[in-house]
Amino acid sequence: MKKLIIVGGGHAHVEVLRQFALEKPRAVEITLVSPDRHTPYSGMLPGLVAGHYTFEQSHIDLQPLAAWAGARLILQQAGALDAARRVVTLADGSELGYDILSIDVGSVPLAQDVPGVADHAIPVKPVRGFLAAWAQLQAQVRAGAVRGIAVVGGGAAGVEMLLAMQYRLAQLNPPLVPAFALVTDTPQVLPQHARGVRSVLERRLAQCGVTVHRALRVSRVMADALIGRTTDGQEQRVAADAVLWVTGAAPPAWLADSGLALNDKKFININNNLQSSSNDSVFAAGDCATIAGANYPKSGVYAVRQGPVLAHNLRCALAGGSALLDYTPQKKALALISTGERHAIASWGAIAFHGDWVWRWKDHIDRAFMAKYRGA
Repeated sequence: MKKLIIVGGGHAHVEVLRQFALEKPRAVEITLVSPDRHTPYSGMLPGLVAGHYTFEQSHIDLQPLAAWAGARLILQQAGALDAARRVVTLADGSELGYDILSIDVGSVPLAQDVPGVADHAIPVKPVRGFLAAWAQLQAQVRAGAVRGIAVVGGGAAGVEMLLAMQYRLAQLNPPLVPAFALVTDTPQVLPQHARGVRSVLERRLAQCGVTVHRALRVSRVMADALIGRTTDGQEQRVAADAVLWVTGAAPPAWLADSGLALNDKKFININNNLQSSSNDSVFAAGDCATIAGANYPKSGVYAVRQGPVLAHNLRCALAGGSALLDYTPQKKALALISTGERHAIASWGAIAFHGDWVWRWKDHIDRAFMAKYRGA
């Protein structure tokens, strides 16, 4: 009996479980390790924050999905990996041996070592902690105790989260409406998107009264403000009673001592088969891994596409076969960016269009995606 350990309930792994439920591997003991029973779908997280979705609508319940796939679910955090011994150590110190291991544990926000971030900022990941902090922040806004909110991160995730928060807080009719600021260390918001997309979002931010601080690198976060430095070295203070941290991706710390080959940013180095470049018994997908030589963003849309390839390759590895499939990151990925209310912007290469109908389109896609994992 082969032992397969699946660490993390990310977008690629939920598809692996679905594929295994539809056609169960023979003579394989499957164990899913996740700190949370409910795994969030990133595409619906801004909608959850805005109040358009419930927790249940925007999260996949791993317990019935694992049972459907014939997998045992262990609700713990993976704390360490010894790839040479083929052993995963859990948070309680227990060890799990494996024949084949798959890792899809996502990422954490970058620059957690900036002074004050750990004490005063709200990281958007892990989502469980963020949602608890978001509930507390809403209560503080209802009480009129929040004058300003700053969101650090000028990518699509940061802009979406800011507009979603602002929309939801306005619905609360608070005694004091918080002012919002967006802080990005790049000269413009959404630097990876086309000019047309940036223009639409810049207009939207202006309409919503958001102050945008460009080319400002945060150097310190305090209880009532953040401090940053401009490209010419000038220090700037941004008043904020709450700071949301939505910066680029960093890998979970425990990967550093795993014995796996990592790239210069400490993500797992994988080949086009989604297999570790240094250990053929380990596969990885999603934000925690990067294909050597490939340049694609850390985004759920890529993890979703990796899922079917990963499922096939895990079957092959468990059966001792070599007919592994290649995953090739798409050159262009459709991004549907919500703007707080039921309105969204579509970004496809140099093409941009927006409207309420784009949100309805996005809503249909997201609901259809979630429905696939409720078929147990």
